[in-house]
Amino acid sequence: MSDIAPRDASGLSIAILGGTGDQGRGLAYRFARSGHHVLIGSRSASRGESSAAELAELPGADSGRLSGGDNASVSAAADVVIAAVPYDGHAATLESIRDAVAGKILVDCVNPLGFDKLGPYALAVPEGSAAEQAASLLPESRVVAAFHHISATLLADPDVAEINTDVMVLGEDREATDLVIALAGRIPGMRGIYAGRLRNAHQVEALTANLIAINRRYKAHAGVRVTDV
Repeated sequence: MSDIAPRDASGLSIAILGGTGDQGRGLAYRFARSGHHVLIGSRSASRGESSAAELAELPGADSGRLSGGDNASVSAAADVVIAAVPYDGHAATLESIRDAVAGKILVDCVNPLGFDKLGPYALAVPEGSAAEQAASLLPESRVVAAFHHISATLLADPDVAEINTDVMVLGEDREATDLVIALAGRIPGMRGIYAGRLRNAHQVEALTANLIAINRRYKAHAGVRVTDV
């Protein structure tokens, strides 16, 4: 594969697990606006269907591009699966879809964070990171870490035309990371950047705690930009 020619991700269908939460709904909305068929997953099929119907009412996201169902069903039907679930349900969710995502790209954007009176902080994950946990639980899938640092508020705002941020993409499979980089580029303003192997995912996930602190201090929706690339 050429390092210069970008992959064509325009025809991919995307399942988003946790598509009823803020981050998942925001990503679902942006990909639907970009012309993708998006399948919203939840533990309950009815919740996934309800979330898809609500998003279809937003500008640029018609009902023909959005559908919903339970996590296993949407994972089996989609080309690419994005896990955007809370960390406390991460392992159980992935175990429930192991067969459905065998051979597929699973994009993990889960940030294992805790919160106390001092603010957000990174949690220790036995495998090293949520992405490495995903790779351990899904040995037959192609796990990629990406989409960790994107403001859910901006994603869900129909008046925001572009999401001006870089997406750090990590993984062991070069073809899979290249495809996710191309997928990030489908959202206007967004750019995917290769950022290393999965063993480096911990600090990428943990950086979200810093961004939350920045947002609280400056009343912003901060993202990440990589210079000189």
